[in-house]
Amino acid sequence: MWTPPLRLTLVSAFLLVLLAACTRADLAYRNLDVIVPWTLGDYLDMNRDQKSWFNDRLKEHLRWHCATQLPANLAWLDKVQQMVAKDQVTDEQLQQRTAEAKLAIAEVAREITPSAVQLLRGLDDNQIRAMQESFADELRKRREEFVAPPLRQQISDRAKRMQKRLLPWFGTLTDGQKQRIDTWSAELGDQYKQWIDNREHWQGLFLDALHHRHDGDFPARIAQLLQQRESLWTPQYKASFMQTEQATRQLLIGLIAESTPDQRQQVQQKLVELRQDFSQLKCLQATQ
Repeated sequence: MWTPPLRLTLVSAFLLVLLAACTRADLAYRNLDVIVPWTLGDYLDMNRDQKSWFNDRLKEHLRWHCATQLPANLAWLDKVQQMVAKDQVTDEQLQQRTAEAKLAIAEVAREITPSAVQLLRGLDDNQIRAMQESFADELRKRREEFVAPPLRQQISDRAKRMQKRLLPWFGTLTDGQKQRIDTWSAELGDQYKQWIDNREHWQGLFLDALHHRHDGDFPARIAQLLQQRESLWTPQYKASFMQTEQATRQLLIGLIAESTPDQRQQVQQKLVELRQDFSQLKCLQATQ
């Protein structure tokens, strides 16, 4: 829920309107014509036919997600609400919720893979070159922002980002909570470098697959890139990710344990609002 902000990759744009956690769900679902071209524009300049095809397929995936996945998403939010209400925010419970969320994301990845294969296979060489340039430019900017500063500043900036993300959920943080965030950020060390190095590694594999998009094994390569991303992680990032995930669970446990009654009420209210956003979607109501 509170992870570093990542700009969407080309294929992740398929997920934009399907995975709107921690945002206004209706914003993502009801403004496809505005959001999707904007995100895709970061990496790919689609022609008119590609845009038309993409928007049609995206709407199909949206209907699928609303009918088959949103009910489970609501049940998942109910579990999170109960965890907070019953003071059961434990490492075991958080691991269970994380595993459930990963399964849901995997289901979406499987659903959109054939569409991604079809779109990517239809790209021309100029589009792929432009995408490669966009990837390189993005990586350069990320390294300048996240890796170039001294490690001490990276740690400080990460703590500030986390405090900002937590503000809508907890309101004003206590000194003890701020100290927990500082400790958490220090524990992650040079996590930004591992994250961006791994991102570059994945993008390299993705571009290599695109250069062989007319080969018979192209669908299988894209399926692995989308559905089995962890199998392609660098060893350094895999270790960093496990440490980050564990440290973040402990941070959330500590923040909730030290939360004031007002903070707990605010967290509960935010969860209620998020659930209402999803439950009031017209597409979901039409299936009930």
